Amino acid sequence: EVQLVESGGGLVQAGGSLRLSCAASGFTFDDYTIGWFRQAPGKEREGVSCIRRSDGSTHYADSVKGRFTISSDNAKNDNAKNTVYLEMNSLKPEDTAVYYCALSYSVIYYLHGYEYDVWGQGTQVTVSS
Repeated sequence: EVQLVESGGGLVQAGGSLRLSCAASGFTFDDYTIGWFRQAPGKEREGVSCIRRSDGSTHYADSVKGRFTISSDNAKNDNAKNTVYLEMNSLKPEDTAVYYCALSYSVIYYLHGYEYDVWGQGTQVTVSS
């Protein structure tokens, strides 16, 4: 059973940085995509970024391009576990949301949440102005 555990959220001033971590384990297949999503109060869930294990390809929402960087440590060749990071720089108040990581074994549109099968519990990110 896949388990996803997020950490690293917190309170930061505008212009600051945070790094989120998603510890993933229990994979059924070798290839998968892990994505980061966020949801602010009263707003729809938004796909932020994702990374595919097999080739390391990444995708970003326009709203975070140039500020956020996704990476993973599966280069350690541990097929049973993987940690995916989301480095967030130049944070803005509009980045405030609960951030979730999620896993999919078959994505087409990369940042559409309905393509993801397993979700973490989320971590709060608050950016003060």
